[in-house]
Amino acid sequence: MTRLALHPLTEAHLGPILALDHLCFGGLWTEEGYRRELDSPNSILLGIEDRDHPDSLLALGCLWAIVDEAHLTLVAVHPEQRRRGLGQLLLWGLLRAARDRQLARATLEVNAENRAARSLYQQFGFQEAGRRRRYYANGDDALILWLSGLQNRNFLQKLEEWDQQIQQRIQAWGGKILRRC
Repeated sequence: MTRLALHPLTEAHLGPILALDHLCFGGLWTEEGYRRELDSPNSILLGIEDRDHPDSLLALGCLWAIVDEAHLTLVAVHPEQRRRGLGQLLLWGLLRAARDRQLARATLEVNAENRAARSLYQQFGFQEAGRRRRYYANGDDALILWLSGLQNRNFLQKLEEWDQQIQQRIQAWGGKILRRC
């Protein structure tokens, strides 16, 4: 059984953070960039680890708290761990953290060609609000997605429902969530 923990990342995780960033994004952010995120009171950096292999990082995500908005800046899942529910668990954790921080809505940009990521965000209720042409270095467009109502009672209920669904999905492949934020 794979024992998973979703939790805030610290400077002690910098090595695994940089390794996963390089693997997923080719080095999108530098070590200094991640240090700034870890030190910023306006950033939340979460990770998912296999408790039996604590030096490895299976997924990581970051959000910026800007006034009453959560701007999701990074969502990464190790390529060998994709399609197992870890992206759902990570997104659930980021949205839960945004709600706990009293943020009212969430936004992000996603590559218009990334169908898997778009599907994940749509499962959580994100709606397309615009497009940034040629946003990415390869010339791909980014879709701007928004999710409102994070402080509504029904959103809290949805978080609880998603939590149950995610646990079931992870248990189906032999995983168990030991800790969530």
